[in-house]
Order: sequence, then structure tokens, then C-alpha cells
Amino acid sequence: MAITLTDAFIRSCDIPRYGRRLIFDNHPDAPQGFGLRVTASGHKSFVLRYILNGKDRLLTIGEYGKNAWRLPAARIEAGKYRQEVDRKNDILGSRRRERDAETVAEAVEAYCTQHADKLRSGKAVRASLERYLLPKLGETKLGKVRRREVIALVEAVAAEHGRAAALLLTYIKQVFAFAEDREWLEANPTATIRPRKVSRNMQARNRERVLTDAEIHSFWEDVEGCGMHRLSALALKLILVTGQRPGEVAGMAWNEISRTDWTIPASRRGKTGTAHTVPLTGTALTLLEQAKAEAARLGMRRKQKPAGFVFEARPGAPVTTAGLGRAVRRYASALGNVDADTWGAWSPHDLRRTCRTRLAAAGIGDTIAEAVIGHTRKGIAAVYDRHKYEIEKRVALETWENQLLRIVNPDEDDGAKIILTPPEA
Repeated sequence: MAITLTDAFIRSCDIPRYGRRLIFDNHPDAPQGFGLRVTASGHKSFVLRYILNGKDRLLTIGEYGKNAWRLPAARIEAGKYRQEVDRKNDILGSRRRERDAETVAEAVEAYCTQHADKLRSGKAVRASLERYLLPKLGETKLGKVRRREVIALVEAVAAEHGRAAALLLTYIKQVFAFAEDREWLEANPTATIRPRKVSRNMQARNRERVLTDAEIHSFWEDVEGCGMHRLSALALKLILVTGQRPGEVAGMAWNEISRTDWTIPASRRGKTGTAHTVPLTGTALTLLEQAKAEAARLGMRRKQKPAGFVFEARPGAPVTTAGLGRAVRRYASALGNVDADTWGAWSPHDLRRTCRTRLAAAGIGDTIAEAVIGHTRKGIAAVYDRHKYEIEKRVALETWENQLLRIVNPDEDDGAKIILTPPEA
């Protein structure tokens, strides 16, 4: 049915008893196929009917009404759509593709499930994306994400956490590259974003932080009484004593310990891919005994047997590297960051660097000191020198232990032992 549509006609037109009724507009300004759809429920909408590639399409322009589309505006809008159709553009098909397109959240889930979750860093990748990206752009269609939105998001994170922002940008770029490979979007808006162009805070910087004697003394004296979870405090102390990576200490398990040696399995050694044996000094063994007592105390309170981790801060799970970092930041003032204004507050990894630096200061050669902290050798030496330096590593760590004793207990004799806080009753 064709008629010249007017507001009066639209308001008074008959409502079909069932189904719908299409009334096409033969007004001179109306494009071909423009009309009104009236349903049995009384709903009235402007539409554009067109045929493209042999397919009959009915495109909804909008609802008729006081606060919706008016007739003159609908005719103009239909004319714009008609021009697109005449250029062989399927508007309705594009709408359907956009409606069915993957969102950022769906792309993140697919990327993590199919790729990231299989990596050692998978949990960190997923956590970063879920914490920063999804709350802002999770419901956005991939094709609608703009480069400036990603930059703004990463800039906001970089203002407080430069390293976290740099990693976040890397993860976002990987998600969009993953989606582009699967043709979920035509162009990757993140492909040309560079960290140095976003924020100076994101540029990689070598840390040089080493704790002073005063800071070591204050840390050792105060860390177990500042309010921090005691197992986290003991883990931080063990990092300083052994010089091992925070993540390796945090995930330490009792089955890795054999009398006075701790063997970190290759599966927990990241990119090095080799096991590493750490001699345990008297101080280290005392810390482990305190951790065992604390874990047993917590197990009794929780009425749950410990799962086998040395620093099992939560039921069945050890402390984490991120958790240790948060604890140090939270209790920074109580831990005696004496030179924080000059050198910056220290982090858990700086305890490892302090151990390595003190080994060098005590006259321990680079080969032995590097072997102590688990750095893999490179070049020709790695090929021909297969010595494990087990005795030398123990001597080196005992030398550092003696230094630590004098720093923590300056009024005691050279042979004094570190005074450790006894386990809570």
C-alpha cells in the first residue's frame, strides 16, 4: 500500500488485528522504499525496504512518536540510507555483523583461554587485563575501540605504576593482534602504540637500590612486628639471607628442602630452565623453622592441614611476589626506608640485589656470587666449566650471614647469632 504519509494519517491509521502492516510513502521527497510499519500492538516505526544481491531487506529507521522520530527527519534519514544502498552497501547486514561482533571482553577471554593461560605468566596476564582493561572497554565491540582510548587507559595506569602500565600495554597489543589474526576486526588500533610515546614512567629502567646498614637493621628488627602477615615477613627475610628471587622464595615448598640444601626445580626457574641448589645457613634454617611453626599455628586455627608450602599465607596457597610487593609498600614507613627520599623506597627484589652487592663487597668473586643467586653462565665458560661450586656457594652465604649478624646485632660479638622473634603461641 502506498500513500502520502502525514502526521495526521499516521496518528489515525488503522491497527492490524494481527501481524504487521506496511504503508509506503509516495511523497516527492520520500526515497524509494521508505514507509511506515504498524504492528498489531499499535507500535509504529519508519522503515526502508530495499533489495540487494537478490535479498529483500527491511531496515528500521526508528520509532514514530513525540519523543522519537518525526516524519520529515525520517524521510531525510531514509534518503541517506538509500544512497548507501545504491552504492551496494548492505546497511542491515553491517548492523547485524556489528551486533554479532566480538567485544573486548570476549577477545580477552579467547586470548587467555587459547594462549596466555598456558604460559607461566598466564595468571598475571589475565589479572592485569581484568583489572585495568575490562572495566573500561570490556563491553565495547572490538571494531569500535579507538587508539586514543587505549592510550588514555594506559596513561592513567602509568601515572601510578609505570611497570604495570608497560606490561598492560603489551598484553593489550597481544589481545588485539590475536583478534586481528582471526579477522575479528579489520584494523588493529594498538599496533603502532609505543610505550615511550605514552609515558616516560613506562620506560624500562635499571634499578640500583641497595639497602644501607641502617635500613637492613631497621627492616630485620621491625618487619615481624609492623602488622604484616608473619609468613610474608619471614619470606622477605629469607630473600635477604639467600639472595634468591622473590618469586622463588614465595613459592618455596618443603619437598624442595633436603637437610641444609634447597633445590629450586627447573619448573620454577622461569627462562633459565635449570634447577638451582641453594645452601641454607643457620639463619636460613631458623627462618624455615619459624615458618613451619607459624604455618602449623594457622593450620590449627583454620582446622586445615598445610598443603606443603613453606610460606602458606592462605589455605593451600603460598604468598605471591605481588603480595610481597604490596606488603612492603603498605608498611614502608614502619620498615625503616631510611634513605627513601634520596634513593627511593626499596622493593623485595632489592633485598636480593643487596645480598649480591654485599657478596661482592666481602671479596666474593663474580663467578661464585653469580652462582649463589642463580644466574646462568653464558659463553664459552658455560660450555666448558661444569663445576657446581656447591662448597664455594656455602662459604659465600656464610660470609654474608656473618656480615648480616654484625649489622643486625652491632653490640654482640662476632660469633653472635641473630635474635629472631619466636613463633606466636
